Amino acid sequence: MAQQLDLATVRQFGNMEFLARQLVEGFITGLHKSPYHGFSVEFSEHRLYNSGESTRHIDWKVFARTDKLFVKRYEEETNLRCHILLDVSPSMYYPEATNGKLTFSALAAAALTTMLQKQRDAVGLITFADKILEQSPVKSTGSHVHTLMMTLQNLLNQPRPTGQTDVAKVLHQIAAQIPKRSLVIIFSDMFSRQEDADAIFAALQHLKHQNHEVLLFHVMDQKTEAAFEFTERPYVFVDVETGEQLKLQPSQVRESYKKAIEEFKHSLELKCHQYKIDFIPVDINEPFDKVLYGYLVKRGKMRV
Repeated sequence: MAQQLDLATVRQFGNMEFLARQLVEGFITGLHKSPYHGFSVEFSEHRLYNSGESTRHIDWKVFARTDKLFVKRYEEETNLRCHILLDVSPSMYYPEATNGKLTFSALAAAALTTMLQKQRDAVGLITFADKILEQSPVKSTGSHVHTLMMTLQNLLNQPRPTGQTDVAKVLHQIAAQIPKRSLVIIFSDMFSRQEDADAIFAALQHLKHQNHEVLLFHVMDQKTEAAFEFTERPYVFVDVETGEQLKLQPSQVRESYKKAIEEFKHSLELKCHQYKIDFIPVDINEPFDKVLYGYLVKRGKMRV
């Protein structure tokens, strides 16, 4: 199945769980032919045998197939708690024709939820704009995952909201209320007023100070939001959060715009590196593999 889906496809199927399973199965199948060469569907079920430990839990069937010693991994070794934070502010509904960034993020969140369930991990979903809008408990049951899928699916059928984003306030709130060390996965374009950049950095730092592992997927439509590739003609550009309008031709601001957006992205990536936060820029026009692989790498680090 193609790893790139648009809003029309999602609405046609009308089943987020089915699409998420297809994405995950296609991704895992494509990783490696051997189930124990790198990451795999058995990712959480086994770990490499360490010389000197008991041989009681070695999986001899796997040894026969791979000629490698793997130990069966039990629930207390595998379970983690994951909070998926999904930005549903007006800017995430861009491009308007497809609700592109939100569609991509919701499907990616659904796929990650599927992977977490496969690994018996507990997951919760938080949607936010200028405040927390919906917050689920963190569980691993099938009924809970089904509820999360319905929440994500319903997001794609709602009209674009109004108002602005306050990423910093929400992140501070989440950092303060998550009691145990968790994996926090954020889907957001991180767009905010220029003067709020330092506040966002402080909020990300707060999450790390609370000992959480953080994975930030910076979601953008690279063609228009980063490269500013618009046909050369007059446009009325509208800020979807403030309603402010600007009439101009793309060439009038392209270079200055690209410089400003690049500086923002660079400073965001720099701060994430400084705080030991995994920063992964994603383009909504590309496949979901980067998101799924980024998650597996992060989870692998947490198991070390």
